[in-house]
Amino acid sequence: MKSITLLLTFALSLPAFGKDVLLMNRIGPSSSELYLANADGSGEQKLIPSTGFDYHASYSRDGKWIVFTSERVGYGQADIYRVRVNGTGLEQLTNDPALDDQAVFSPDGRQIAFVSTRGATHRANVWILDLATKRATGLTNSPEIQGDPTRPDGFFRPSWSPDGKWIAFASDRNTEWRGHGNGSGWEHTQELSIYIVHSNGTGLRRITNGGICSGSPKWSADSKQIVFYEIPVEGTWNARVFSLSARATSQIVSLEIESGKRTEITSGPGLKLEPQFMPDGRVGYAGKEQGIAYSSGKGTFPASLRSPSWSPTGTQVVYEKVDYTPRPQNQLLYSWEPQDEFCNTDVFPSFAKDGTLLITSKDVDSSIVTMNADGTNRKTVFQAVQGAAFAPSWSPDGKRIAFGYGGFLQGRRTSGARIILVNRDGTGVEELTPDMPNAGFPSWSADGKEIVYRSFAQDARGLRIINVDTHATRELTNGVDNLPYWAPDGSRILFTREDNGNFDIYTIKPDGSDIQRLTTFPTNDAHAVWSGDGKYIMWNSGEYGFRDEAALYDNSFQPYGSNWIMNADGTNKRQLTESHWEDSMPCFASGPHQLFHGQ
Repeated sequence: MKSITLLLTFALSLPAFGKDVLLMNRIGPSSSELYLANADGSGEQKLIPSTGFDYHASYSRDGKWIVFTSERVGYGQADIYRVRVNGTGLEQLTNDPALDDQAVFSPDGRQIAFVSTRGATHRANVWILDLATKRATGLTNSPEIQGDPTRPDGFFRPSWSPDGKWIAFASDRNTEWRGHGNGSGWEHTQELSIYIVHSNGTGLRRITNGGICSGSPKWSADSKQIVFYEIPVEGTWNARVFSLSARATSQIVSLEIESGKRTEITSGPGLKLEPQFMPDGRVGYAGKEQGIAYSSGKGTFPASLRSPSWSPTGTQVVYEKVDYTPRPQNQLLYSWEPQDEFCNTDVFPSFAKDGTLLITSKDVDSSIVTMNADGTNRKTVFQAVQGAAFAPSWSPDGKRIAFGYGGFLQGRRTSGARIILVNRDGTGVEELTPDMPNAGFPSWSADGKEIVYRSFAQDARGLRIINVDTHATRELTNGVDNLPYWAPDGSRILFTREDNGNFDIYTIKPDGSDIQRLTTFPTNDAHAVWSGDGKYIMWNSGEYGFRDEAALYDNSFQPYGSNWIMNADGTNKRQLTESHWEDSMPCFASGPHQLFHGQ
């Protein structure tokens, strides 16, 4: 990557960093803070006076400490911290480039169990940290516990039994990569079961049935029962894509470990998550509409909150409040490679040769926007009225923009969509594909004479190439293909192909010959883009699987994507980013421009 030539002129107020600069969109909250309140919602106050990006908190057994995840340093690197319940004594417990998250104390307070993607596999596993020595030991990454490496094999939400003998967790080990709607969609649904294992890694037992999503286990005080939520696998997807709780129904269930007796604690519609036994016999849980609710029906208080955890006495609760205000343009984000510097932007970014940035703006109706690379001089080139204006592409001379307009996303194949051309100042709007029922995701050829796009018509699926002047069109592929991207030198076209619900990256010559498949793992790979010199390809991959229970993600339908890079021939694949959120739609910054890091 060091060979990528980037002509970057930084704002005068900032030093030249001498790094490769890349843009991406992080789909997740822009802020998250922890709060404490009484169990009835009164007395709310911030846990930590200083501002940080903090989440997933839980109490120690003696009620004196709270352990939590924080991205307060490192531009988004997630590590484990602890703090006293009065907000003092803040201490960082882990410092690893991988994602460290979802920590819980052991009953004696000397250890924590947490989820981490550290290690050779980069998958989410449960680890044990000795708080005195800071030595971390893997719990679920042993051959006896690991599942089939080609299938999902994540381990989430550990919970230590009060007697110290067992650790419960949710896992999708040995399940299938299943797309939404029986394999017809981009989003992978997640099947989860509850397991228990001794803290030394022996005695693994699955205690819930397969074929459903069971998550967030918590122990009863006598270590004889576990409470968790249950939701149909398809309901996991519906719960969060459009934040429509009416589409998802889950129930809170308790299970006696020895007898296997199940008790459904809740009933009726609504999304109910993250339950916990209360000392008075009730069960508290997170309700999407209620905020916090109790099985007794009393004490419920509404709030916009997530991830509640109650004190051992049940009198207090810690939770997080998040904000989805868009992150600032060019806000620094964490990257695994020190020679790279990732900055935030909106979706489908690309640069003209003069350094002007082009994006799809995720406002009420998606619109096409240009701006200087530092975010100034922002102009709306095309405002969507019906449907979405999506995935714009610069002409090589920077004078025109092509984009898709209409209802052309996955799941909307019967909706109308077409390719639109517009001058960079917003004038000269022209419909390029009036005879195509569903066209989108255009990309210009190197000479500016042709555009490749994808067609989603019942009898005309695949990639098409159209002459910009004559509108003569030829078929390039006839598969379920999408997201084409013409190489800078015009020699090849990148695209994503769906096969039996799985998406992979391919390249093809513009004459339709020499098709090459670059990714083969049975999870989704997509949104591939070229580097400015055509030597590298950057894309999104779910190869390392989920990093949390999918039902717990807000406002993200694809919560396991990371940005990767490879050589143009598909060799030397490596991961660039790792976060709790979806890192998506990367772009190589190129051309002379000013880059400013937003705060």
